Amino acid sequence: MTPSKESSSTPASWQPPEAAGTPLEAPQVLATLAPATPTARPPALFENRWARLLIPSFADFFFLAMLAWLFVGGPAGNGGSLLADADVGWHIRTGEWILDHKTVPYQDLFSFSKPGAPWYAWEWLADVVDGLLFRWAGLKGVVLASGLLLGVFATTLVRRMNSRGVHVLVGLMVALLGIGSASIHFLARPHVFTLLLVSVSVWMIESDRERPTWRIWLLLPLTVVWTNLHGGFLAVIAILGLTAVGTALEVWLGNGRTWRDALRYFQLAAGCALASLVNPYGWNLHLHVAEYLRSDWIRNAVQEFQSPVFRNQNMLQFEALMLTGLLVAASLIRRRQIVETLWIVFWAHMALASVRHVPIFVTVAAPIIAWEVGCWWTKWTAKSKKSSIIGILNQLAADSAAGFSRTSLLPWVVAAGLMGVGGIKWPQDFPSAVFPTKIVHDNLELIFSSRVFTTDQWGDYLIFTNPGQKVFMDGRSDFFGEEIGKDYLRITSGDWRWRELIAKYDFNLVLISTSDAIAQLLKQEPSWRVVVDDGKQILLVRR
Repeated sequence: MTPSKESSSTPASWQPPEAAGTPLEAPQVLATLAPATPTARPPALFENRWARLLIPSFADFFFLAMLAWLFVGGPAGNGGSLLADADVGWHIRTGEWILDHKTVPYQDLFSFSKPGAPWYAWEWLADVVDGLLFRWAGLKGVVLASGLLLGVFATTLVRRMNSRGVHVLVGLMVALLGIGSASIHFLARPHVFTLLLVSVSVWMIESDRERPTWRIWLLLPLTVVWTNLHGGFLAVIAILGLTAVGTALEVWLGNGRTWRDALRYFQLAAGCALASLVNPYGWNLHLHVAEYLRSDWIRNAVQEFQSPVFRNQNMLQFEALMLTGLLVAASLIRRRQIVETLWIVFWAHMALASVRHVPIFVTVAAPIIAWEVGCWWTKWTAKSKKSSIIGILNQLAADSAAGFSRTSLLPWVVAAGLMGVGGIKWPQDFPSAVFPTKIVHDNLELIFSSRVFTTDQWGDYLIFTNPGQKVFMDGRSDFFGEEIGKDYLRITSGDWRWRELIAKYDFNLVLISTSDAIAQLLKQEPSWRVVVDDGKQILLVRR
């Protein structure tokens, strides 16, 4: 719930609302809890339209820092980390197929294991975008567009915190934790649209809960576009459903809401659900997504559908944010702010069940967490002198708040200029540290004419590198299903049935990591010959 912008500080005699003896309604609670650094009024200079457009803001510099991290100083630099997942390879080729045929596919395009089987290209609009970008500027265009979307997503987090009046330094700290957590899915895949659209949608809902306007109904056409970009459109329907239920509970608890408010969000949730039917596959898309999410095979075999493992920096950042979020939820429920409580608890549960939901948890919960932590900070520092270090930090945060409330033309200029920047070595291929780029390019003709057994990710890469290539399996785990998926794992692991399975699918070429059991078994087989073995990747052909 968005705080009142009129409250400028928390008095030294601050105490929780329940201590006053009578419960406060929602607007009074927010006014009482407002942090000490509300969104400051922009200086007179920025009241001029041209000055606001031409003079960079702190939000602009945050956006540029995000781009620098992605394209210069990130995990792989030059945007290479965005190509660590080759799913974008078949998305590009699907988009090109749609552009060439002027229709969406209804049958499989890429496999020899399920030729002509029914297939839903349920991210077809994102595929078209990728296809257009690739034809325009190659992988550079795809990577740059994905990086810009991620930069805008990260900036919306900070702008949402600023619109709540969050202490700037607290907001930046929480935002960086959230971005670090979400970066596990910073990849050039269609879900980058969902990250941005979830943030925009929640911002619209938060603003509407503070001051209802007709603009909230723009979620309906937004859902139509979103449905055709990525299956994450279900997130906005879930968030609106939680908002409706939470608002109804707030009415029942006497928290300053009305039944009309609850009905409004029930209608929005139903409207967005109906809007999602506007796609080439109709209700079949929803059945497919439901089966996809319910599949035990996918949950057990696909890593991003499994629970997070708290052994790396990203997940430790998520752990810190999630635990803080649960503490915040306890505080919110004491003040009868049920909607935000449901948002935090529901998406924390989803993130613990599947690591792919961690970025959604961050997107929904981070601004709420930052607001509450800012309140805690305000209470703790209420008696600090202005001349103290804490007082100076608070004043610095208050003075810089206005700089996060606007955006100039600078990001657009930089985005346009990046296409011609020579200092960045844009990727011309997928990273060789992850994919067998040299082996594939050196043996393109042999691979193209063969029935190849390889990993699902390398299958994606073959589809991208060899247009027209047919593969056994690629990253579309929802399409291939349990039977082929299990056969794939049995062959890779050298299961006792591996000979039978290789004969079943008539493989005559194997491209695999040397660490996989099947590589060592085939090297000992007289009927197979090693073509290339670089110590990490091996290509074998059947004699």
